[in-house]
Formats: sequence, C-alpha cells, structure tokens
Amino acid sequence: MTAVTNKVHPTAIIDENAIIAPDVEIGAYAVIGEGVTIESGCTIGSSANIQFAKIGKNTKISPFASIGGEPQDLGYKGERTGVIIGENCWIREFATINRASGEGNTIIGNNCMLMAYTHVAHNCVLGDNVIMANAATLGGHCHVGFGAFLGGMSVFHQNLRIGDMAIISGASAARLDIIPYCKAEGIPCLPIGLNAIGLRRKGVDKDSRDAVHKAIRILRNEQYNTTQALELIEKEFKGNKYVDNLVDFVRTSKRGCTLRDKAAYHGAMNDTEE
Repeated sequence: MTAVTNKVHPTAIIDENAIIAPDVEIGAYAVIGEGVTIESGCTIGSSANIQFAKIGKNTKISPFASIGGEPQDLGYKGERTGVIIGENCWIREFATINRASGEGNTIIGNNCMLMAYTHVAHNCVLGDNVIMANAATLGGHCHVGFGAFLGGMSVFHQNLRIGDMAIISGASAARLDIIPYCKAEGIPCLPIGLNAIGLRRKGVDKDSRDAVHKAIRILRNEQYNTTQALELIEKEFKGNKYVDNLVDFVRTSKRGCTLRDKAAYHGAMNDTEE
C-alpha cells in the first residue's frame, strides 16, 4: 500500500495494493487501479487512468491518458496480462495503451514519446526511442524497431513490423512490414529512400549509411526478385551490421515487405493471411 503524500492530490483514487515510489506525483482525479507499479521520478497527470501496468523511472503520463485497459479483442477472456513502460518515456494526452490479450504484456521501451491520441493495441512491442506522432495507431501484435518515427494519423495493420530507424510520413497506412532505415509514405506505405538524417543523428557512420542506401535501392529494383536482391546485397555488403539487419528483417518477414509499387503490394497481399 502506498501512503498518500503531498505529491498525491487528495482526489486521486489509488488501489491499496499499488506499488508507488514516494516521490511520484499524481494529479487530481487520477485513477491508479489494480496491478500497478510506478517507479521513482514519475508524474501522473490529472484524470489519467492506469491499471495492470509497470511504469519505469522518470516517465511522464499526461492528463486523460489510459494505460492498461482491456484489449479491443473479442478473443480476450479476462486474462491477467499487463503493460510495461520503460524509463524516461512521455505518454501524452488521451493516448491509449491496451494490455495484452491471451498472455504476456504490451511493451513500450525506454525514451519513447507517444503524442496525443496515439493508440498502442494489445501485445504490441515498441523498442527504445520510438516516437509516435499525434493519432498514430498500431493494431495488435505490431513490433516497432529502435528509433522508428511514426507520423501523425498513420495507421498500421495488426501483426506487422516496422524496422529500426524507419521514418513514416503522416497519414500513411501499411498492411505489410516496413523495412529498417527507410523513409516511407503513402497508402500503401512504400519506402522512398534512406532515412539519412535519422541514421546520422543516431550515430550511424557514413560508410554504413551509404551501404544501406545502396541495399535499399537493390531491394526496390524491379530487375531482381526479392531472393535475388538479398543474395546480391549479402555478396556486395558482407559484414556490415546494418545491412545484415536489413537482410534478416526482409528474410524473416511473415507478412511480406512493401518494397516497390502498388501492383507489387497487392500481389503480395494476395498471398498474405490476415
């Protein structure tokens, strides 16, 4: 049980079994429900609602955010799943992060920012340093790689993957995986080049940036099918860890990756199970 301190507004409703660090600030009318752990340095805004969640150090939860609510999944049967949010995150107003369905947890990494009205559905996993701009929406079981940026009002089908350091323009929509390190946009969401600025800011050296850029161009070249492109990339850029990650991402894709034009996209979707 957490004792009420002068940092907890008297109108806040806190479950008697919640585990809350002494220095946590909790605003007016916030609801801290069952199964919650909040670590040191966190702030919880007014009217936020949190249940079945562990929140890491120095994370800020803005007013009216909803964390750990039941998943929007007709197959959910009341399992005691949860949400895990890392350290130094910022969850903005009216964001929703649902707990997992079936088993496990919905997971948000460290240093993530989820802007207003973003939605993270059940069983999603976000790596560190992910940014979701206003109203970006992830369906269930999506995986988002390290340092990815999801533009405002972009939407993503359940079970897809977004690669490390990809940047996706606002109002885009994807039903297939989005490869690492690219700039992508549109409906369907197609890679249009290298996220050069993002890679440089995250310390990727120029030689590696150039290698990844060339690899992406090979993947998008209609002269090759995907298998041929991957073999050529491995031969030409052997040993570069970023290129290796790109190749592994494409090769292990279950839904398929959006690489070229709309015709190729729709052809891939014909072979994809929902």
